Amino acid sequence: MPDSAARPLPANLRPRTLMVRGGTWRSSHGETSEAIFMNSGYAYESAEAAEAAFVNAGSRFVYSRYASPTVNMFEERLRLVEGAEACRSTSSGMAAVFAALLCQLRAGDRVVSSRALFGSCHYIIAQLLPRYGVHSVFVDGRDLEEWRKALAPGARAVFCETPSNPTLELVDIRAVAELAHAAGARFIVDNVFATPFAHRPLELGADIVVYSTTKHIDGQGRSLGGAVLGSADFIAGELAPFLRHTGPALSPFNAWLLLKGLETFDLRVRQHVENAAALAAFLDAHPKVERVAYPGLPSHPQAGIAERQMKNGGSLIAFSVKGGKEAAFRFLNALRIIDLSNNLGDAKSLITHPATTTHQTLSPAERQMLAIGPALLRLSVGLEDVADLKEDLTRGLDAA
Repeated sequence: MPDSAARPLPANLRPRTLMVRGGTWRSSHGETSEAIFMNSGYAYESAEAAEAAFVNAGSRFVYSRYASPTVNMFEERLRLVEGAEACRSTSSGMAAVFAALLCQLRAGDRVVSSRALFGSCHYIIAQLLPRYGVHSVFVDGRDLEEWRKALAPGARAVFCETPSNPTLELVDIRAVAELAHAAGARFIVDNVFATPFAHRPLELGADIVVYSTTKHIDGQGRSLGGAVLGSADFIAGELAPFLRHTGPALSPFNAWLLLKGLETFDLRVRQHVENAAALAAFLDAHPKVERVAYPGLPSHPQAGIAERQMKNGGSLIAFSVKGGKEAAFRFLNALRIIDLSNNLGDAKSLITHPATTTHQTLSPAERQMLAIGPALLRLSVGLEDVADLKEDLTRGLDAA
């Protein structure tokens, strides 16, 4: 990036400051809020300068599919928040997942993944990768012995979500990282549900972290985006060329929105988590609720891993109402505050019925295996007054 008009920041700044100040680059105008560079190309003062720009890649901006000032600021700020060596952004979270896998895979490689995944992640690994000659293996992410057996023949990449979408299963990151590395694989963790404030997978042994920045990082339902973080060698040597030539570039305007989101990231997540913990306890005690899955509850089947690995239970709750799909739909239709939406991580509380929305493309047998039952609901807890949310949930449960 060219020289900045911003003063250099002191070393060893704390996360709260980095979320506001990290990666800031100012033009010659000295703007305080990051500028939006909504241009696709860049002009050169001479033919010699253009030649030098392409010979010395990265010495200046040449095309916004490769890099732009606003996008670079966002990537640097998120890198600092995550504690990674490098970061590249993408146009969506699924573009980040796809790029993190495809940039390093070749025909004949093996990928081992937990089976509890978001529908589109499952599609990429189960259906898309095999078209390119990649062998995909799924395991119960909770079972270390299944991981061990699947990784015994070796693998190129290992993938998981933890907590998983939508049932909030957990994967022991440190243990699976050891198994993955012994098999010669890189370990990719989708950290969307946890956010960096519940755990940082890189610190637990993972090699690559992916985010849908559409979720908590934006946090206000405004923009699509994704990010991949990892070692400088992986990002520069494998991911960056893949992104450069396939083109899933993040819009500068969306990057600016995400920069603004990072400024309040931890403040929002802190309130999300506080509200979610209160609502999880409320639902767990309600007679019309059959089952609650929340990593912050002692009743979570993997509470030991949650306590050891996570700093908080996150902002997502999975629960099933008694009475099946009909009762679940009556519950949803009675809500007046919580919106019915398949998105998550928003300032507004959102709820969805996974079996008929995000995971409806799975077969009934696959949904049953993943415990995505007809009464299962996924609640993304927002920033509203928790008393109002309890009243809204009560309204739905009365109708169920």
